Amino acid sequence: MEKLNKSENGFSFSASYVLENERALLRPMEADDYERLLPFALNEPEIWTYSMIPASGEEGLKNYIRAALDARAGGREYAFVVYDKLYKAFAGSTRFYDIQTGNQALQLGYTWYGKAFQRTGLNRNCKLLMLDFAFGVMKMERVEFRADNDNARSIEAMKAIGCTVEGILRSNGLKADGTRRDSIVLSILKPEWEGGLRTELAKKAGIHLG
Repeated sequence: MEKLNKSENGFSFSASYVLENERALLRPMEADDYERLLPFALNEPEIWTYSMIPASGEEGLKNYIRAALDARAGGREYAFVVYDKLYKAFAGSTRFYDIQTGNQALQLGYTWYGKAFQRTGLNRNCKLLMLDFAFGVMKMERVEFRADNDNARSIEAMKAIGCTVEGILRSNGLKADGTRRDSIVLSILKPEWEGGLRTELAKKAGIHLG
């Protein structure tokens, strides 16, 4: 596998990128990650309360992983599994999606962690790695984030890493329970990232930038 945080190489869906720092390791999702993620799917269904594509239960997780791998093969998404180096355990998943190479824009989301890994600093480290990769390797100018407008914890986390709130998409999708949801849209632009947000997030994540 090719370990990259920031380089001048370009991005390829067929390449296996590993994003890594002192706390977190993100590697491409694989079919056999089903066994690693299954305990979350079976025991922590509340993780997907606000998700438009839940991965709860055996079939739910199988479909979730299959869809993620199909989307990567189709050049639409790039999913990672997250390993927490501090706890020496797999913690969850996240991905890039709606990747628009021509517009130099993408969305960062489908992020979830087991309850034991929430509010531990892991998410900030993952976001630092992914934003560095998006702006540095993938050459993006805009990274967008979305969440259910009722998901206060997720919105708080996105604001904490420096996202700017852009607005609300009303009734734009379905929740896991089948009801409609409003989605909040946030973003970070490359000049903002390079102009100070990267340094601020690194400090919050406890990472020394070389």
